[in-house]
Amino acid sequence: MIVDATPRLKHMAGEVWRPLLVLFLWDVIVTGVYYFHSFHAPALPLTLFGTVLALVLGFRDNSAYQRWWEGRVLWGAMINASRNVVRMARNYLPDVEAKDLQRTIALRQIAYVHALRCQLRRLEPGPDVLRFLSAAEAEPALARRNPANGLLDGTGERFADARGRGWIDTIQQSAVERVLVDIANAQGGMERLKNTPLPNQYRFFPSFFTRLFCVLLPIGLVETLGLATPIGSTIAGLMFLAVLQIGDDLVDPFSNTLHDLPLNAMCRTVEIDLLQAIGDPAPEPLQPVKGVLW
Repeated sequence: MIVDATPRLKHMAGEVWRPLLVLFLWDVIVTGVYYFHSFHAPALPLTLFGTVLALVLGFRDNSAYQRWWEGRVLWGAMINASRNVVRMARNYLPDVEAKDLQRTIALRQIAYVHALRCQLRRLEPGPDVLRFLSAAEAEPALARRNPANGLLDGTGERFADARGRGWIDTIQQSAVERVLVDIANAQGGMERLKNTPLPNQYRFFPSFFTRLFCVLLPIGLVETLGLATPIGSTIAGLMFLAVLQIGDDLVDPFSNTLHDLPLNAMCRTVEIDLLQAIGDPAPEPLQPVKGVLW
């Protein structure tokens, strides 16, 4: 996620420079044709087209931002639920013989959020999980198609084992299960966002009409701007292309780009809070790198 006050010019240029270069060359061609073979193009249809296109792009960007924000809300719920699980483990299992189980549950929850982050970003979760769990502890979950869900199931089994040993009662186990259900529901919401793209109509038509508008733009402006048409048309096209790109950047909040949610930083927050809850040394929070928080 870009955390600078304003996006850097190189970020913007890196995303739209290719269509912008093609647009500028097209503007030059239209301007040259106009001065060698004068033609007349009414400006009103282009004005109406641009107005409608702006509304369509605004609606699309709002839809994309809603997905991005929903992902952030779900991760906020995940962070809170992770803290609750470890607080319950610490308070419900105060006996000396249960200390190892407290630490195991905390480390499993840290491994879980890292595994979920990797799954959402289409990365291999094994290395991150093995930073917190032994190979024997992690193997059953990593062997499953959904390792994060496997880790969560294992945590539930450990609370069930604690009840079997008499360390917690059924009421306490039920309270823990409610929190684990909240975690599972948050994961399901994230997977829904990841696996369900915007409908094709939301993706194809705004892109097609934006490019068509950029093609028509210099034809409608050349009589007014004259030799300044390549500059004026390119700047106007940049605004529409930038708005189109915003929707593309936000539509997948877990895409592992500089525009997505800072999952690394949020997982580090969980890691810090949970390690401190069990009295273990914790790392420092992640800091932005060149204005980007990953």
